[in-house]
Amino acid sequence: MTITKLALHWQILIALCLAVVSGLLLDQSSSIFGVSFLSIFVFFGTLFLNALKMLIVPLVMASIIVGMMGLHGDTIGRLGTKTILYYASTSLVAILIGLFFVNLLQPGIVDGVPARDIIGLSSETDEVVSRVGDKGAGDIAEVLLRMVPPNIVTAAANGQMLGLIFFSLIFGFFVSKLQGQAAQVHKDFWQGMLDIMMMMTHLIMKFAPIGVYALVAKVIMISGIDAFKPLAMFFVTVILALAVHLLLFLPAVLRYLARVSPGKHYKAMLPALLTAFSTSSSSATLPITMDCVENRAGVSNQVTGFTLPLGATINMDGTALYECVAAMFIAQAYGISLDVSTQFTIVLIALLTSIGVAGIPSASLVAITIILAAIGLPLEAIGLILVVDRVLDMCRTSVNVFSDSCAAVTIARLEGEKTRLV
Repeated sequence: MTITKLALHWQILIALCLAVVSGLLLDQSSSIFGVSFLSIFVFFGTLFLNALKMLIVPLVMASIIVGMMGLHGDTIGRLGTKTILYYASTSLVAILIGLFFVNLLQPGIVDGVPARDIIGLSSETDEVVSRVGDKGAGDIAEVLLRMVPPNIVTAAANGQMLGLIFFSLIFGFFVSKLQGQAAQVHKDFWQGMLDIMMMMTHLIMKFAPIGVYALVAKVIMISGIDAFKPLAMFFVTVILALAVHLLLFLPAVLRYLARVSPGKHYKAMLPALLTAFSTSSSSATLPITMDCVENRAGVSNQVTGFTLPLGATINMDGTALYECVAAMFIAQAYGISLDVSTQFTIVLIALLTSIGVAGIPSASLVAITIILAAIGLPLEAIGLILVVDRVLDMCRTSVNVFSDSCAAVTIARLEGEKTRLV
């Protein structure tokens, strides 16, 4: 079997191991043909991060508009309202769970010292503090104002994603109101745009092993193997938060709101959960998810056909939780104690950006850059998260898919359906 036929997560694991070896064997003065290895690693790592950031605007916009186009006819009424309220509520709870654990465990602090030097982040703490230290309640109002930009093109060019998300929501809603040929043209265009962006993301993620190798080798070369110590606690923090949401909160929703058996639902959704875990893609898992919810859980086609495709686009509980923990982890690594208002800003942006993340592997990395930029934290630190991102991606995708299925069952029960889970 050639390396190109290996699954992506195995390729990344091999790249990670090679990066550790390379970083330990080489030092900052090592060079080849007069070019330092460090500069080579910096070049390819930056190139990979730039490629990810290049996707932000078209990926988020197409994903939201296509999701909103599903809200047509009478589905905009009762069923649509219940679905959107459910998705927003569960995502908010997921983010708050993540915020609780990251504040409790503080993975960015190692032996009482911020992990910036251990991880090898290059920006100085004082510089970062100057960008986020003076943020207060007024900045929350500024965030809300940025939701309605005076110029959407300028907002997109300047990376003001909140305005783009808000515009995309409104635009997608009115696309669903179009009739005749104009409606079909718009729907074909935006669906095509989303398909293209998903393919481009898949293409860029094929180069993730190279990006991981370059980014991790650079860190190990500078800081040594100690760079993985804070990441181990970061990994544990995310897993614990995801487990609480998956094993405690969502079953409570099923039992006390939907009034069905959580155990029966886990059993019904097992094929979809295993597929989601192995593929790290809620979109790829969607056909199996719909089959499990409709044929194994007994939810009607009307509810399944509306809630699950929409959920695969806008309901990202695990992703929203992960974005929040990642941003807080990086802030802690710089020794920055974020006040309540700034943490509220992270919660708000994580909630808004999570609806614009397509259900494909590692797309949340794109959304994390939005949060970091919004609160003034350096974007380069996102490269370090790639070390543990693949496994966490598998876990959070399973949470995303399970939350979608819980939405279908809960809304079906609220609509008076019996299902097979009672």
